[in-house]
Amino acid sequence: MHPSFPAPASLPRTRRARLLSVALAVALLGAMAPAAQDAAAAPRARDAAAPAEPLPVAAPAEAAAGSRTYTLTLRQLGAVYPLQLRGVQGTAGVQFSIRSDEVVTAARLKLHYAYSPALIPQLSHIKVLVNDEVAAAIPVPAEQAGQNLQREIALPPRLITEFNRLNLQLIGHYTLDCEDPAHSSLWANAGNDSVLELTVAPVAQAADLALLPQPFFDRRDVRPLVLPIVFAGAPAAGTLEAAGTISSWFGALAGYRGARFPAAVGEIPAQGNAVGVALAGEALPGLALPALQGPTVAVVPHPNDAHGRLLLVLGRDAKELKTAAAALALGAPALSGPLATITGLQELKARKPYDAPNWLASDRPVKFGELVEQDALDVAGYYPDRIRVNFHLPPDLFAWRSKGIPVDLKYRYSPRPQPDKSTLNISANEQFLRSLPLLSQSHAAPGTLDRLAAKAVPAGELVPAREQFHIPLFKLPAQAQLQFHYYYEIVKEGACKDVLLDNVRGTVEPDSTIDISGFPHYLAMPDLAAFANSGFPFTRLADLSETTVVLPERPAAADLSAYLGLLGHLGRASGYPATAVRVAAPQQTDQLKGRDLLVIGSGDDQPLLKTWANALPASLSGEAKRLRLSDFAYRVFHWWDTSQRDGAQPGRNQVAFRSDSADAVIAGFESPLSSGRSVVAVVASRSEGLAQAVDALLDAERVKEIQGSTAAIRGKRVDSLVAEQTYHVGRLGPLTWLQWQLSRSPFLLTLLGVAAAVLVAILLYLSLRGRAQRRLRPGE
Repeated sequence: MHPSFPAPASLPRTRRARLLSVALAVALLGAMAPAAQDAAAAPRARDAAAPAEPLPVAAPAEAAAGSRTYTLTLRQLGAVYPLQLRGVQGTAGVQFSIRSDEVVTAARLKLHYAYSPALIPQLSHIKVLVNDEVAAAIPVPAEQAGQNLQREIALPPRLITEFNRLNLQLIGHYTLDCEDPAHSSLWANAGNDSVLELTVAPVAQAADLALLPQPFFDRRDVRPLVLPIVFAGAPAAGTLEAAGTISSWFGALAGYRGARFPAAVGEIPAQGNAVGVALAGEALPGLALPALQGPTVAVVPHPNDAHGRLLLVLGRDAKELKTAAAALALGAPALSGPLATITGLQELKARKPYDAPNWLASDRPVKFGELVEQDALDVAGYYPDRIRVNFHLPPDLFAWRSKGIPVDLKYRYSPRPQPDKSTLNISANEQFLRSLPLLSQSHAAPGTLDRLAAKAVPAGELVPAREQFHIPLFKLPAQAQLQFHYYYEIVKEGACKDVLLDNVRGTVEPDSTIDISGFPHYLAMPDLAAFANSGFPFTRLADLSETTVVLPERPAAADLSAYLGLLGHLGRASGYPATAVRVAAPQQTDQLKGRDLLVIGSGDDQPLLKTWANALPASLSGEAKRLRLSDFAYRVFHWWDTSQRDGAQPGRNQVAFRSDSADAVIAGFESPLSSGRSVVAVVASRSEGLAQAVDALLDAERVKEIQGSTAAIRGKRVDSLVAEQTYHVGRLGPLTWLQWQLSRSPFLLTLLGVAAAVLVAILLYLSLRGRAQRRLRPGE
């Protein structure tokens, strides 16, 4: 039960009858004569005022076996801001989905809302609709107008399907005479902290690979994915690489939700779904593993949970186990049956740098239709939602002295009857870029083919238009969003003449493009913001073929969970499973050269960190802690920095202390084994601190604080301490590199200028001297 609502109580029968009669009166009063409305107004207002607090609800019956109740806020369902209802029929809402292996048995909306004091209670109300069917009507008594109210509304489960739309619609009137349908007094809003509570019961599903990734991941479920991964025995490197492929695949599927993978050895969770990884000869408790003929993927019932399933990834040796994991991650749409033996898996085309599926292609313009569904590019009405185009940029784009990222925007809109203030407003991550006027056909500006074509559009059709502009790169983080908001001015005809014909439309064409192909890749490192938001530099190759993860020699369950969680994070960033990642122990230094390294450890179980202590900006060893500090932690802004990153902030101080706390540190530095290669160390003073680091990477708010070269995580708090940029990755053209270096070194630029002047002077001197000598020669 949500803490802001009292515990449910029984609803008296007389009260239910009374409320039912009030609801019927609301529906019938609109058709009554004014005299009848006036006569009913006083008692009706008294009845409507009663449910100001949350309505008491019947105590739920004993839950069915396996059923559960969970809650989602409207913000979690996509309402970034409170829902705004405007006009005589203002509508706003959110979408929600139900897992395919569950059915809703009860649903409640715990609504936080307010409405205008100008609304006439007899004519106005707020409708709650589920899939365009009315679930409830909320009265708007004058006594509670303008207050922050709470109400609990039962939603009929029969209205709820797999994919659903929950809408609130204001039916608003402020006068009995002629009214302005867009009057400013016609408003209501609902807080995005309102809660949708769902009680669901499990539905049996077949154990069939054709259903993958269900039931282990269901795209209808917007909650974070929690999927245990069970090892039959102490995992070796090959087993861990196979498990990393699986967790990165599920991390890519989970996307914005985030994913956690609790690890266990030789112990299956008591209930729910899980993944089991085993070699031939190993055993999972309660399961009889099939005889293996090769790499095998299977779905079997959970031995202790009738509604749970286990996804088994099996092989006779480490090579077959990795093949089975890769076949699962790459070929799941083709698998079927309860068990599949993989007879062949061939990589037809090797991955190239910067070809991660989630990233904008770096070698060509990308169409908006590749980034978002066509339906999401169309809006309608005078109060439309924004058109949103999400995309992920490679974090090492070098945009020095450039205009920004070019966008070729093609759009269409309903022509205005006459020139007005209607516009298409363009923003990037809530930062305004520009505003484009929406013109009438008769006033379309001549001079271009697009404008001339607009004049030839038949009446009633949308007018085509085109605009080319640039987005400054500093306005676009790695995970960026372009927003297009159509604003149509409502034409005022005068008293009793305003009839709001809600027939305006707007669209962004799917063949509009955004192009980053002209930008080189070059970035000062280390840069933890690039790692936290994009998994860089590991995800430069989406399959992690140049990445090695260094785990303790005998990793504990916390180390394994952190490893799987970090691989899930990298999969989410790239959108591709880590089919080529390597796992090594600290003493295998020959396998670490020439590769980017992800080092995981806690306490004293990672000897590699002691070996590289001089390169590390931080050290955590049990209660002993050492941290390097700089002005980076106190910075406000850097007005002098013209690059897309904050400048270097080297360490100024170092503090060492002892404390009994489970802190974690994420630190980046250049590999001591290979110049130009990167190391990211995720370490904790105790093993439970590693979970804090993974949680910080999955938290949309805290991940913004992970920057520079060292970030300390203490519980829910994240502090970036140092930004030591000691090397660069990527490549610039020779001329651009020279200009860039000179721009960063004014003294060197001055010195070269003086040297050039001296050289010119010497050349002039020699030239003039030779000319003078020729004049002095006899006969010349």
